[in-house]
Amino acid sequence: MVTAVPVCSRDDLAGPLRQALAGQHFACADDVAVCEGSPSRRRLVGVIPVERLLGARDDEAAEDLMDRDPPVVAPGLDQERAAWKAVQHGEAALAVVDADGIFRGFVAPSRLLGAVLKNYDDDFARLGGYLASTASARHAIEEPLHSRLWHRVPWLLVGLLGSALSAGLVRGFEGQIAQDLRLAFFVPGVVYMADAVGTQTEALVIRGLSVGASMRAALRLESFTGVTMGLLLGLLTFPTVWLVLGSVDLALAVALALFAACGVATVVAMGLPWLMHRSGRDPAYGSGPLSTVVQDLLSLLIYFWVASVLVG
Repeated sequence: MVTAVPVCSRDDLAGPLRQALAGQHFACADDVAVCEGSPSRRRLVGVIPVERLLGARDDEAAEDLMDRDPPVVAPGLDQERAAWKAVQHGEAALAVVDADGIFRGFVAPSRLLGAVLKNYDDDFARLGGYLASTASARHAIEEPLHSRLWHRVPWLLVGLLGSALSAGLVRGFEGQIAQDLRLAFFVPGVVYMADAVGTQTEALVIRGLSVGASMRAALRLESFTGVTMGLLLGLLTFPTVWLVLGSVDLALAVALALFAACGVATVVAMGLPWLMHRSGRDPAYGSGPLSTVVQDLLSLLIYFWVASVLVG
């Protein structure tokens, strides 16, 4: 809102009013506010578009030129709603009137347009699933090499450390694998399927965070989805492994491991992006490598623990 705007009374004539406005500097002169009352408590009774004032006869009164029902807004109204109200009424500027009906000023057309463009930018960014805005997303795409490395390499180093831990974890079950080499056949499958389920959930969560979706609802729905997908994958895997390798115990171990790993991966894929978002970090950079590491470790632990119990 700007307060340095042209103001007149009902009885002012167009000719003298034009002369009075000439040579003055206003923050917004697209409309003239027609008010009544004292200068400290002016009540808005109408608005004269400047083009109507310029084309009027000298003897026409402001009361005859004004729009008696102009769009008005209260201080503190959301910018986007204010901008659309001006557009719908075909007004260049938007009058601001407080709760007592006192005229406070105009919102200039340039600022209305800026509000519309900013909200359009935000809406487009949310539709595309970006975290903040198209401007920040564009910056992330166009940033120089040293910035790219600074944002990504630390998380990849975490992933490298996680891969070393995964190798150590597999080595801890070396004796069990040596007794039944077939256990090694399904390590990549269990880890990959858990990662795939987690990646889908992670993409949905990051997009949901960008549009302000309720994470409580997402937690419930995605948890159920992850468990259901794990159950379906397990049901498909069990008869296949049993028929190919002829081992009910091994087939059951792989199926149960898939079921549990997919459910856990969903929880991890939801929790890490949310925690990064709450801490002010962009989940697009760190949640992928970090959740992959955590999911891989947990998937290996689940698989070998279930295998140790069922296969022996």
